[in-house]
Amino acid sequence: MSILEAILLGIVQGLTEFLPISSSGHLILVPWAQDYSFLRENPNFNKTFDVALHLGTLIGVVYYFRRELWAIILGFFRTVRARAIEDTDGRLAWVLIIGTIPAVIVGGLGEGWIDDHLGEPWMIGIQLIAFGLLLGAADRLPQRKRVEGVTLREGLVIGVAQALSLAPGTSRSGITITAGRFLGLTRDAAARISFLLLVPATAGAVLLKGYQAIGDGLPDGVAGPMVAGVITSAVSGYLAIFWLLRFVRTRSYDVFVVYRVIVGVAVLAVIAAGVREATF
Repeated sequence: MSILEAILLGIVQGLTEFLPISSSGHLILVPWAQDYSFLRENPNFNKTFDVALHLGTLIGVVYYFRRELWAIILGFFRTVRARAIEDTDGRLAWVLIIGTIPAVIVGGLGEGWIDDHLGEPWMIGIQLIAFGLLLGAADRLPQRKRVEGVTLREGLVIGVAQALSLAPGTSRSGITITAGRFLGLTRDAAARISFLLLVPATAGAVLLKGYQAIGDGLPDGVAGPMVAGVITSAVSGYLAIFWLLRFVRTRSYDVFVVYRVIVGVAVLAVIAAGVREATF
């Protein structure tokens, strides 16, 4: 695997993890479109490299929200000591905990089935279109609630939506933002809850899958590309968060809906024309 390929995939991961256009889908479509043979011929390393890229985006989001996350952690310990939720930070801590549980359950029970049956380019094309249009519908609803007003029940609803994103092409940020907008959250609040929810889910996955990857071993010559991928995904992820939160303060998510539909249609057209196979 070349350094250039790793840098490109790191940028793709960082941008698409936070923009509502599906990071897992793009990490399949980019190598598929450009015929990166190394990842196809080394499926175990493909998973390991995916973990490394997610570590990069985790670093980016933790750094961006470092003050909010520290306040939420302190709020969690206050709820434990008081055995009650008495402030906003404490409630947000439990929103994130409850919102993470569905993805943990679905991912733990269905990981093998998901890997074996989902994530083919033709599926990703369809899901980009379908869930993009769903985001567009949700984004036309009134904006009534800020982050401070999110309840535990709403956290669970957003968490259930997050579990759907285990299917590549759905988009973790896209489906959680969609759920938040259906619940009446502002565009900014829906994005912030989505990004904060990434932290516990991704941290757990990186620790577990990273441990498994170390046991599997790595092909020769991949250390440099992995480091390059982690760095570029962290930097591009940070920039994506910064840009999106500024963007949605004055604009809708329609540009991402249009992008998803165009890419989805293009993928299906390329497959129908026989330019690329329907599977990767």
